[in-house]
Amino acid sequence: MCQKRYSHKSYLTEFDTMHTGGNHSQCKVCQKSFRRKSYLTVHMRIHTGEKPYQCSECQKCFSVKSSLTQHIRIHTGEKPYQCSECQKCFSEKSVLSQHIRTHTGEKPYQCTECHKCFSDKSVLSHHTRTHTGEKPYQCSECQKCFSEKRELTVHIKTHTGEKPFQCSECQKKFQNKGSLSQHTITHTVKKPYPCSECQKCFSYKSSLNQHMRTHTGEKPYQCSECPKDFKLKSLLTAHVRFHTGEKPYQCSDCQKCFSDKIGLTQHIRTHTGEKPYQCSECHKCFSVKRNLTQHIRTHTGEKPYQCSECQKCFSEKIRLAQHIRTHTGEKPYQCSECHKCFSKKSSLTQHIRFHTGEKHYQCSECHKYFSEKSGLSQHIRTHTGEKPYQCSECHKCFSEKSSLTQHIRTHTGEKPYQCSECHKCFSEKSSLTQHIRIHTGEKAYQCSECQKCFSEKSSLTQHIRIHTGEKPYQCSECLKCFSRKSHLTGHVRIHTGE
Repeated sequence: MCQKRYSHKSYLTEFDTMHTGGNHSQCKVCQKSFRRKSYLTVHMRIHTGEKPYQCSECQKCFSVKSSLTQHIRIHTGEKPYQCSECQKCFSEKSVLSQHIRTHTGEKPYQCTECHKCFSDKSVLSHHTRTHTGEKPYQCSECQKCFSEKRELTVHIKTHTGEKPFQCSECQKKFQNKGSLSQHTITHTVKKPYPCSECQKCFSYKSSLNQHMRTHTGEKPYQCSECPKDFKLKSLLTAHVRFHTGEKPYQCSDCQKCFSDKIGLTQHIRTHTGEKPYQCSECHKCFSVKRNLTQHIRTHTGEKPYQCSECQKCFSEKIRLAQHIRTHTGEKPYQCSECHKCFSKKSSLTQHIRFHTGEKHYQCSECHKYFSEKSGLSQHIRTHTGEKPYQCSECHKCFSEKSSLTQHIRTHTGEKPYQCSECHKCFSEKSSLTQHIRIHTGEKAYQCSECQKCFSEKSSLTQHIRIHTGEKPYQCSECLKCFSRKSHLTGHVRIHTGE
């Protein structure tokens, strides 16, 4: 019929039924048909979950004997299949067959939908699902479906916490072999892929490809929900969850959920206190790698992100994105409670706590609560007297980085914040925000006690002290207390004679 040859007569007989339409062994659960009864027996284990073949080394079980045989080679390191072209060895025959096609360039598997060709049948199967939308692999724990089996395998480990792949150098464990391979390169410090644009080197070709998009500006991944584009597929996946509200990653310690795995990993470190990233310059440790990268720039002074509008440079990409909004006026983050819009996500998060009254950061010294971690950090310095931010011009020190930034503008005369109404410029964003209310007449801050409204938050804070009687500013000379700092400043002059 098709002139294909077989080493056994029984194989020929079985294959003939494909042409003649002879009887097949059929699965009673999903009606799938098989040429051999033995194939049906193996297939049924998908439905029953039976895994009769167990590894004597690690007790992992398999539904197919060939899978066990391949798995055992992970322990033995055996690679019996060698490429005659480049002598590279493989643990599986199918992987050797796929590898040989990298030499021959053969792509025998074609998609019937778009006619794209592939060197590997499994890749064609995965590709076909981009047309059909089929997701045949379901998690028995949370019923989430996946288009690829390996995606399901990786996902299941988020439930079990299993990390079977260990680094022989530092004993760190990983959920998948790919992550282990990537980690291993950090020990060898081998970066064979250089960027032709800026000569930066990368450990992986895929990392180089992603990096090149910072030069080309290419964003090939588009959200189907909104017109936003992304450079990385992982960023698109995380963004889509912003629309769906899906948070598949849960902390086993406090049950808090996250939309992406890296968010969960970083959160877990708040429980463990782990800070694996250390600065080689000052030995300060960080729980997040990007925080280390940003910190290193305080030593190098590097500011790689430049605004195309005013040529101002920034050490962090997020700071550039926020800065650009001062030119465009864009405020993409909206409060669902009062519909107020913000240019920064962190500003929205802080604002929401104004509605909820949430304050979960407590000072260990005076037990005062704060809605923001940064607020607590700044407050602690009132106890310690620490002023870690120093002006390079006049060596004046500050307890807050934002105060240093504002102070530096007294030397440079820079006023980056401009009113779109009257074009008046300001050195501080808060001053611009307050100024804009002169035009709008807005009074966003209301006293919960007497409903009086204020255009500035500081004015509301001072007003509330009329109701509470609080006087937080004390004279160190005569111990007299004041409700406002300006009143204390004026009073101190009585003692100094200034």
